[in-house]
Amino acid sequence: MQYFQAVQQGKQRAGKSQMKMFEVAGFGMLTLTTKKVDGNFQPVGEEDFTAVINSEEGFVAIIVDKDGYTKAQSKALEKEEALSIYKKLRESGIDEYEGKEIQIWSQTRPTIQNES
Repeated sequence: MQYFQAVQQGKQRAGKSQMKMFEVAGFGMLTLTTKKVDGNFQPVGEEDFTAVINSEEGFVAIIVDKDGYTKAQSKALEKEEALSIYKKLRESGIDEYEGKEIQIWSQTRPTIQNES
Protein backbone atom coordinates (compact mmCIF):
# COMPACT_ATOMS: atom_id res chain seq x y z
CA MET A 1 0.00 0.00 0.00
CA GLN A 2 1.28 3.44 -0.85
CA TYR A 3 1.86 5.92 1.96
CA PHE A 4 -0.89 8.27 0.73
CA GLN A 5 -3.42 5.41 0.65
CA ALA A 6 -2.41 4.32 4.15
CA VAL A 7 -2.83 7.88 5.45
CA GLN A 8 -6.27 8.28 3.86
CA GLN A 9 -7.58 4.94 5.16
CA GLY A 10 -5.98 5.47 8.58
CA LYS A 11 -7.46 8.97 8.84
CA GLN A 12 -10.96 7.54 8.33
CA ARG A 13 -10.41 4.85 10.97
CA ALA A 14 -8.82 7.19 13.50
CA GLY A 15 -11.56 9.76 12.85
CA LYS A 16 -14.21 7.25 13.92
CA SER A 17 -12.26 6.59 17.12
CA GLN A 18 -11.89 10.32 17.68
CA MET A 19 -15.68 10.73 17.51
CA LYS A 20 -16.14 7.96 20.10
CA MET A 21 -13.71 9.76 22.41
CA PHE A 22 -15.49 13.05 21.78
CA GLU A 23 -18.88 11.53 22.66
CA VAL A 24 -17.58 10.25 26.00
CA ALA A 25 -15.05 12.93 26.99
CA GLY A 26 -16.34 16.07 25.25
CA PHE A 27 -12.94 16.30 23.56
CA GLY A 28 -11.08 13.94 21.28
CA MET A 29 -7.79 14.49 19.52
CA LEU A 30 -6.76 12.48 16.48
CA THR A 31 -3.32 10.95 16.99
CA LEU A 32 -1.76 8.38 14.64
CA THR A 33 -3.21 7.44 11.26
CA THR A 34 -0.46 5.09 10.07
CA LYS A 35 1.92 2.51 11.46
CA LYS A 36 5.02 0.89 10.04
CA VAL A 37 4.89 -2.90 9.78
CA ASP A 38 7.88 -4.75 8.34
CA GLY A 39 9.15 -1.47 6.90
CA ASN A 40 5.86 -0.67 5.14
CA PHE A 41 3.31 1.97 6.04
CA GLN A 42 -0.14 0.65 6.88
CA PRO A 43 -3.26 2.39 8.19
CA VAL A 44 -4.02 2.03 11.89
CA GLY A 45 -6.36 -0.89 12.54
CA GLU A 46 -10.15 -0.67 12.51
CA GLU A 47 -10.59 -2.25 15.94
CA ASP A 48 -10.85 -0.09 19.08
CA PHE A 49 -9.38 -0.78 22.51
CA THR A 50 -8.99 1.64 25.40
CA ALA A 51 -6.34 2.31 28.03
CA VAL A 52 -4.87 5.11 30.14
CA ILE A 53 -1.31 6.38 29.94
CA ASN A 54 0.73 8.94 31.85
CA SER A 55 2.06 11.66 29.54
CA GLU A 56 4.36 14.55 30.35
CA GLU A 57 1.30 16.81 30.74
CA GLY A 58 -0.86 14.43 32.81
CA PHE A 59 -2.96 11.30 32.41
CA VAL A 60 -4.63 10.57 29.07
CA ALA A 61 -7.44 8.19 28.11
CA ILE A 62 -6.70 6.68 24.71
CA ILE A 63 -8.20 4.52 21.99
CA VAL A 64 -5.74 2.20 20.24
CA ASP A 65 -5.79 -0.50 17.59
CA LYS A 66 -4.95 -4.16 18.32
CA ASP A 67 -1.22 -3.42 17.97
CA GLY A 68 -1.31 -0.57 20.51
CA TYR A 69 -1.08 2.31 18.04
CA THR A 70 -3.00 5.27 19.46
CA LYS A 71 -5.78 6.57 17.21
CA ALA A 72 -7.45 9.08 19.55
CA GLN A 73 -6.88 10.59 22.96
CA SER A 74 -8.47 12.78 25.60
CA LYS A 75 -6.70 15.90 26.76
CA ALA A 76 -4.24 15.57 29.65
CA LEU A 77 -6.14 15.26 32.92
CA GLU A 78 -5.84 14.29 36.55
CA LYS A 79 -5.54 10.52 36.96
CA GLU A 80 -9.07 10.10 38.34
CA GLU A 81 -10.60 12.02 35.41
CA ALA A 82 -8.69 9.97 32.82
CA LEU A 83 -9.76 6.74 34.55
CA SER A 84 -13.37 7.97 34.55
CA ILE A 85 -13.25 8.49 30.77
CA TYR A 86 -11.63 5.06 30.38
CA LYS A 87 -14.50 3.50 32.37
CA LYS A 88 -17.09 5.31 30.21
CA LEU A 89 -15.38 4.03 27.07
CA ARG A 90 -15.46 0.50 28.51
CA GLU A 91 -19.17 0.91 29.37
CA SER A 92 -19.82 2.02 25.77
CA GLY A 93 -18.56 -1.38 24.58
CA ILE A 94 -14.87 -0.74 23.89
CA ASP A 95 -12.64 -3.49 25.27
CA GLU A 96 -9.57 -2.84 27.38
CA TYR A 97 -6.21 -2.86 25.62
CA GLU A 98 -4.43 -5.60 27.50
CA GLY A 99 -0.94 -4.84 26.23
CA LYS A 100 1.56 -3.25 28.58
CA GLU A 101 2.71 -0.50 26.19
CA ILE A 102 1.22 1.66 23.47
CA GLN A 103 2.71 3.72 20.66
CA ILE A 104 1.80 7.42 20.63
CA TRP A 105 3.54 9.77 18.24
CA SER A 106 7.17 8.61 18.31
CA GLN A 107 7.03 7.39 21.91
CA THR A 108 6.22 4.14 23.64
CA ARG A 109 4.32 4.56 26.91
CA PRO A 110 3.20 2.03 29.52
CA THR A 111 -0.52 1.59 30.20
CA ILE A 112 -1.57 2.39 33.80
CA GLN A 113 -5.31 1.65 34.08
CA ASN A 114 -4.65 -1.45 36.19
CA GLU A 115 -2.24 0.09 38.68
CA SER A 116 -3.36 0.04 42.29
